[in-house]
Parts: sequence; structure tokens; C-alpha cells
Amino acid sequence: MAGKADTDKTFERIGNLVCKGNLSMTIILVILIGLFLLAFWDLIVGVSNDAVNFTNSAVGSRITSRKVIVTVAGFGIIAGTLFSSGMMEVARKGIFNPGMFILPEVLYIFLAVMFADVLLLDVYNTYGLPTSTTVSLIFELLGAAVGLSFIKVIRSGGDFSGVTAYINSDKVMAIILGIFLSVLVAFTCGVIFQFITRLFFTFRYKRYLKRFGAGAASLSMMVLIYFIFIKGLTGSGIFSDSFIQWVLTFRWIITIVIFLILFFIFHLLLVFTRMNIAKFIILAGTFALALAFSANDLVNFVGVAMAGLEAFRIASQGVQPMLMSMEGLAEPVHSDIYLLVIAGMIMAVTLWVSKKARRVTKTEVNLARQLALNEKFGTTIVSRSVVQMTVGSFAFLGKAVPRTARDFIAGRINPSEFRPEKSKGGKMAAFDPIRAAVNLVVAAALIALGTSYKLPLSTTYVTFMVAMGTSLADKAWGHESAVHRVNGVLTVIGGWLFTALIAFVLAFIFVNIIQLTQLVGIILLAVLTVYVFVKTNGIFRSRETNDE
Repeated sequence: MAGKADTDKTFERIGNLVCKGNLSMTIILVILIGLFLLAFWDLIVGVSNDAVNFTNSAVGSRITSRKVIVTVAGFGIIAGTLFSSGMMEVARKGIFNPGMFILPEVLYIFLAVMFADVLLLDVYNTYGLPTSTTVSLIFELLGAAVGLSFIKVIRSGGDFSGVTAYINSDKVMAIILGIFLSVLVAFTCGVIFQFITRLFFTFRYKRYLKRFGAGAASLSMMVLIYFIFIKGLTGSGIFSDSFIQWVLTFRWIITIVIFLILFFIFHLLLVFTRMNIAKFIILAGTFALALAFSANDLVNFVGVAMAGLEAFRIASQGVQPMLMSMEGLAEPVHSDIYLLVIAGMIMAVTLWVSKKARRVTKTEVNLARQLALNEKFGTTIVSRSVVQMTVGSFAFLGKAVPRTARDFIAGRINPSEFRPEKSKGGKMAAFDPIRAAVNLVVAAALIALGTSYKLPLSTTYVTFMVAMGTSLADKAWGHESAVHRVNGVLTVIGGWLFTALIAFVLAFIFVNIIQLTQLVGIILLAVLTVYVFVKTNGIFRSRETNDE
């Protein structure tokens, strides 16, 4: 309730200051309104891109209808808002030093970030390319902060080396390193856990699920509960510190008890009912991954607007609001849980209505497909070279493995035994439920772990690379399809790097426009954003028509 009371008081202060005829504060009001409108817009375009993160595995396995998958994911998103409070610090103090800026300056930074983010994500959605909303936010904040810092340094007569005083360099490097390191970690975990799981269940998984399904489901649920709920309590704003401390103190006992209870329940269900245990694991994993995504990535869409509102609240308590330092943004975050839940609801609704989200989903599912069909991506010298080096490396390493072990592995992991399921509409599954479950559990656990340490991981990078790792372990990349798939992966990764560059440059330019022209620049950027959105929608409809 405290968060809601603070928000009400903040809006009351805005009204009082504007009613006094203060022109500067009127511009501030325009910026705050713009931030929240753009945040609403960003939620829509952002989840259209990131829906790929938590729906792909379930959609690719054809375990149930898309409506069921989206509904489960929607509830996961809303639940994740309760664990996202701790991540809000990234927008406030993770990239720049707020104490070096005053109220109008931080709002210029935030507004430039939001304009750049909406434009960038909408273009990526139009062409069906999964990108990272985390990377775009980080580099937009960095670009805008550096752009405004240049202006401040020039006006003060200093040299450009002084820009470093405005940027939280150590934190920025740690965040960027963590994001790109997660690519390697996610891919490696995907390969290892899929290899172990497939070795156990094989492609004839149905016979083994009847015997060991209770253990597999219990272990999966235990991992999800531990990493998302137990480890995630530190980022929640709804539980008391004493309760969180109690759970963390006895977390291993709680985890073991949960496993035993779940094992008993699942065993009874498998014995006395016709429960589809694979379907349950996938839907539970979809819920968990959507929750982990929301807890980590909600800051990408509403964190900036909420930081702007907090900046005004801090400034309005001073004698000279327009000249007050924003060092108060470095204080611990007390996010309004009501605004977070509303944001989650908007994202959940967008999952249902966004056609662009479906186009982005197709890219990853096709790259992870077990059978080689019509490949979307061509071949290049680079992709062929990568495949040749990989084949040579595996052949070299294979010689060190005893022949009996190689024969055993080949017998257990035999892609020719893959029999794709079909949906009611007759569409074939891209991969089986075993791989879908590993994708979801591993990705959700990695993202939740990062969130518990307040690391803004790229959920796109993690889920995409886990899916690529599991497809490699499943021998989905055959001799004919490998070069196409590798080229597709390199194209997506290249797009991620391009995202970082474009995000930085756009925000750098936009903050300079806003700083130099103020209200005129804000209006021009708003017009540009609407124009680009209309044009991209036209392009999207044209591409949809051609695909039909």
C-alpha cells in the first residue's frame, strides 16, 4: 500500500506545480506522460518479440493448442511481476551515476531511451527476428547517458575524458560481460542436460515416461521451484524480510520435502489416471519461464518510466526541483506493485492478440527443428567453415571414447527413431516433448538464477542458445541442414550485436535532439515514432500476405 500512496502523492505534486503556471514543470509533465505512454507501447512491442522466449518450446512440441500455451504463459507473466522489484535498479543507477544529473537531464535520458526502444523493437518484430530487449535497454541507457554527458562536459569546458565520471563504468562492464557470457553458459548447459536426458529417455520416450515420469516431473518441478520461487524471493516486494530469511535458511530442507511430496503425488497420478506427464512438465515449464522472463525483463519496458516518476518525486521535495541532484535514485527501490501487475496484464493480453509474436516464434522453431525441411537461411563460407571445424573436432574427440561407449550412445541417441507428434490441425511437431521440457527447465533456471543476483540477463540470448544447444545434442543438425542452421544462428547473433550498436547510436542522437530543442524535439520524435510504426505495420501485412 505504501507504493500506491507514494504514487498518489507524486501525481498530486505534479498537478500542484503545473497549476502554478510553471512552464518548465509543464514540460516535465509532458515528458512524464510521454514516458508512460511509451512504456505502454513498449510493453506491446517488447512482449511481441520476447514471446519467443517462453512459448517456442511448447509450440514446437505441439503438445497442446496455442491458446492453452498462451494462457499459461500469460498467468506466468503476471505472477512474475511480483518478483521483479529488485531489477528496477538497473534503469535508475545501473548504467549512469544519477548524482551527476538534475531532474530535466535524467528525464531527457529516459525519454530518449524509450523512443529508441519502441522504434528498434518494432522493426525487429516486423522482420521476425528475435532480439534482446535487455541488450537494447542497456545500450540505449548507455548511449543516452554518454550523449548527455558529452553536452555537459563541452558546456563546462572540460575534455571528453570527463565523461567517465557520469557513467557507472564498472557496473556497465559487469552487466555486458554477464549478458554475453550467458550465451556460452546457456549453450553449454543446453548441450549437457539434453545429452544426459536423451541418453536416459531416448527418442522412444513414451515407454520410459511410464516408468520414470514421476521422478522426472518431480525433479523438474523441484528445480523450477528452487530457482524461481526460493531464490527469487530476494527480488520480491510482497514478502517480509523475516519470511524471506526463514525460507533461505531452510531452503534445502524445503526443497527436499517438496521433491518427496511431488514424487508421491505424480506416482499416484500415473498409476491411477491417464495423466500426460510430458504435457504437464512442458506447461509448468512454460509458466515458470514466463515468470522468470517477467521478473527479469519487466524493467526493460516499465523500469524507465517508473524511474522517471521516482525522479520527479525526489525533486518535488526540494526547494528548487529543476536544479536538484538525482542522487536519490541510487537509494534502494520501492516499486509500486500495482503498476507492475498492470504492466504484466498488458503483456499477457498482447500475447493473445499480437501476430508479430508468431512470426518471431517461427525463426527459432525452424532452427531447432529435428527434421530437415525447407531451410529459411542459405549458406555462407563462414557457416560451412564452422560446420567443417565442428565435424572435425567431434571426429577427433570421438577417437578418445571407447568403441563400446560410442555404440551405446549411438543406440540411445538415434534421431531416426524420432516420430513427430501432430496437432489437431495436422501440423507436425518440430521436436519431441523431452527436448521441449529440457529447453524450458534449463532456461527458466538460468534466468531465475541471474535474477536472484539482480543481473539483467538477456532472456532471448539464454532461451535461444539453450534451444540451439539441445538441438545440437539431439543431432538435429544433419550433414545437409547443418550449414543452413549454423548460418541462421550466426545471422541471429549478428543481429544481436547490431542491436547493441543501433540502440546506442539512436539513444545518443535522440538525447541530443531533446536536450537542444526540448519540447519541439519531443514532438518531432513522437511524430517519427508513429510514422515508423505505421510503415512497419504495412510491411508486416505485406509479408504476411506473401507467406500465405
